[in-house]
Amino acid sequence: MTQKQCTIWGAFLCGSAVILGAFGAHLLEKWLSETAINSFEVGIRYQFFHGLALLFLSLDQNKKKFARTSALLFLFGVIVFSGSIYGLTFASTISNPIFLKILGPITPVGGLLLIFGWANLLAGYIRNN
Repeated sequence: MTQKQCTIWGAFLCGSAVILGAFGAHLLEKWLSETAINSFEVGIRYQFFHGLALLFLSLDQNKKKFARTSALLFLFGVIVFSGSIYGLTFASTISNPIFLKILGPITPVGGLLLIFGWANLLAGYIRNN
C-alpha cells in the first residue's frame, strides 16, 4: 500500500467512523437494544483506531515492506471485523438467522487480521532497528 493510499484509507476510515458514531448515537438508539448499540460502537472504535494506525503508517516516507503489509492487514481486518459487526447489528433487528450464521464466524477472522497486522508491525520494527 502506498503512502497516498494509506492516507486516503486512514482518513476515510476515521471520517466514516465519526459519521457512523453520530448515526448510532442519534438514530439507531430508537431501534436497537443497548447490547446492539454497544456492539455497533465496538465496530466503530476498532475502525477509528485502525484508521489512525493507517494515518500513522502514512507518515513514514521510507515505508518498509512490513509496514505496507501491516497497513493492508489493518484495512482488510477493519472491513471484515467492523463490517461484520455492523451487519450483525442490523441482522439482529430483522432476526435473520442466515445473516447471523454467515457473519458470526467472520468477525473473529477480521480480528485475527488486525492482530496479525500489529504483530507484523512489531516484528518488522524490531528486526529493522
